[in-house]
Amino acid sequence: MEACMAIEGVEIIKAAAYLGAGLAMGLGAIGSGVGEGMAAAKACEGIARNPAEAGLITRTMLVGQAVTESTGIYALVVALLLLFVV
Repeated sequence: MEACMAIEGVEIIKAAAYLGAGLAMGLGAIGSGVGEGMAAAKACEGIARNPAEAGLITRTMLVGQAVTESTGIYALVVALLLLFVV
Protein backbone atom coordinates (compact mmCIF):
# COMPACT_ATOMS: atom_id res chain seq x y z
CA MET A 1 0.00 0.00 0.00
CA GLU A 2 1.18 3.45 -0.84
CA ALA A 3 1.09 6.15 1.76
CA CYS A 4 -0.70 9.28 0.54
CA MET A 5 0.45 12.60 1.90
CA ALA A 6 -2.35 15.08 2.02
CA ILE A 7 -1.65 18.78 2.15
CA GLU A 8 -3.81 20.28 4.82
CA GLY A 9 -5.05 23.83 5.28
CA VAL A 10 -2.35 24.87 7.75
CA GLU A 11 0.42 23.90 5.35
CA ILE A 12 -1.21 25.80 2.48
CA ILE A 13 -1.48 28.91 4.65
CA LYS A 14 2.19 28.66 5.67
CA ALA A 15 3.27 28.19 2.05
CA ALA A 16 1.20 31.22 0.98
CA ALA A 17 2.70 33.28 3.83
CA TYR A 18 6.25 32.35 2.75
CA LEU A 19 5.52 33.21 -0.87
CA GLY A 20 3.88 36.48 0.16
CA ALA A 21 6.85 37.40 2.36
CA GLY A 22 9.26 36.75 -0.49
CA LEU A 23 7.22 38.78 -2.93
CA ALA A 24 6.73 41.65 -0.47
CA MET A 25 10.42 41.90 0.31
CA GLY A 26 11.53 41.42 -3.28
CA LEU A 27 9.26 44.06 -4.74
CA GLY A 28 9.86 46.44 -1.84
CA ALA A 29 13.62 46.15 -2.21
CA ILE A 30 13.51 46.61 -5.98
CA GLY A 31 11.36 49.72 -5.64
CA SER A 32 13.58 51.28 -3.01
CA GLY A 33 16.76 50.48 -4.92
CA VAL A 34 15.52 51.94 -8.18
CA GLY A 35 14.14 55.04 -6.46
CA GLU A 36 17.31 55.75 -4.54
CA GLY A 37 19.46 55.15 -7.60
CA MET A 38 17.41 57.59 -9.65
CA ALA A 39 17.62 60.21 -6.91
CA ALA A 40 21.41 59.86 -6.68
CA ALA A 41 21.77 60.05 -10.47
CA LYS A 42 19.71 63.23 -10.70
CA ALA A 43 21.60 64.76 -7.78
CA CYS A 44 24.89 64.08 -9.57
CA GLU A 45 23.51 65.72 -12.70
CA GLY A 46 22.36 68.73 -10.69
CA ILE A 47 25.72 69.14 -8.97
CA ALA A 48 27.50 68.85 -12.31
CA ARG A 49 25.34 71.65 -13.73
CA ASN A 50 25.53 73.92 -10.69
CA PRO A 51 28.39 73.06 -8.31
CA ALA A 52 27.65 76.08 -6.12
CA GLU A 53 24.42 74.44 -4.93
CA ALA A 54 26.03 71.08 -4.05
CA GLY A 55 25.13 71.32 -0.35
CA LEU A 56 21.46 72.05 -0.97
CA ILE A 57 21.17 69.37 -3.65
CA THR A 58 22.85 66.79 -1.42
CA ARG A 59 20.59 67.54 1.55
CA THR A 60 17.49 67.37 -0.62
CA MET A 61 18.68 64.09 -2.14
CA LEU A 62 19.29 62.54 1.28
CA VAL A 63 15.81 63.50 2.51
CA GLY A 64 14.28 62.02 -0.63
CA GLN A 65 16.28 58.83 -0.23
CA ALA A 66 15.19 58.50 3.39
CA VAL A 67 11.55 58.73 2.33
CA THR A 68 12.17 56.21 -0.45
CA GLU A 69 13.92 53.81 1.95
CA SER A 70 10.86 53.83 4.22
CA THR A 71 9.05 51.86 1.51
CA GLY A 72 11.64 49.09 1.79
CA ILE A 73 11.36 49.13 5.57
CA TYR A 74 7.56 48.78 5.35
CA ALA A 75 8.04 45.83 3.00
CA LEU A 76 10.42 44.26 5.52
CA VAL A 77 7.88 44.70 8.32
CA VAL A 78 5.16 43.08 6.19
CA ALA A 79 7.49 40.18 5.30
CA LEU A 80 8.42 39.62 8.95
CA LEU A 81 4.77 39.69 9.98
CA LEU A 82 3.96 37.09 7.34
CA LEU A 83 6.85 34.87 8.45
CA PHE A 84 6.41 34.99 12.20
CA VAL A 85 2.76 35.89 12.87
CA VAL A 86 0.83 33.94 10.26
